[in-house]
Amino acid sequence: MKRFDPRIVFGFLLLVGGGLALAQAMGILKDGSKLFWGGLFLATGLIFLTLLFGGHWWSAIPGFTLVGLGTLILLPKSLSEFGGAVFLGGIGLSFWVVYFSSRVERWWALIPAGVLTALAVMIVVAQRFENLGGAIFLGGIGLSFFTVYLSDRAERWWALIPAGVLITLAGVTIAAGIYGSFETAGFFFSGLALTFLLVALLAKMRWAYWPAAVLGVMGFLGIASLLQFANYFWAAALIAAGGFLLFRYFSNR
Repeated sequence: MKRFDPRIVFGFLLLVGGGLALAQAMGILKDGSKLFWGGLFLATGLIFLTLLFGGHWWSAIPGFTLVGLGTLILLPKSLSEFGGAVFLGGIGLSFWVVYFSSRVERWWALIPAGVLTALAVMIVVAQRFENLGGAIFLGGIGLSFFTVYLSDRAERWWALIPAGVLITLAGVTIAAGIYGSFETAGFFFSGLALTFLLVALLAKMRWAYWPAAVLGVMGFLGIASLLQFANYFWAAALIAAGGFLLFRYFSNR
């Protein structure tokens, strides 16, 4: 059997490129170079993807990346605003495939998969709901870390912390548009308190109760100031503290 000669592929590509260039010069095609490069990247990506059937998991990354790039080039102008989502979504899909090819060994792929998918979704949603873009991006990354935690709850409990912080920040970006950035401090600290409380309850980390308690108090005070009853709270706290001190003084005499 004859050995495959790569000159055949290069020769075929030159013929296709020359034919497209001639068609464009004759006015038959308007975007001959676009079709050539888009088709080239698309075909090369599909070649890489065929290696997946042989167990070469790494080929998913260049494969889906090149397919996404080729699709981006070939997109019509009416859909050009979604080009970034197509490209980033293609790369994100490659890491999802890497993860599902071996969920135990390649759990790390969840992080880039979640980040890139969140970016792709953000681009699509921001076309109509611009104010939600940041929340979707941060929340998507947070959910990817939460998925890391679910992949091994005993060993990867630490993923709860970035998951909770990022999901909290996603909620804060939405709340900031309603109440203002300064007034959302209470929501932020409350979200962090809930995060550490989950670490304490789900991961059995007793030390996490302390930051949960401190952040919970700060969150309560922040929300109290937003709801305009903080002055009553401080007044009650001062009266209670003063009464306690006087009670201790007179009871010890």
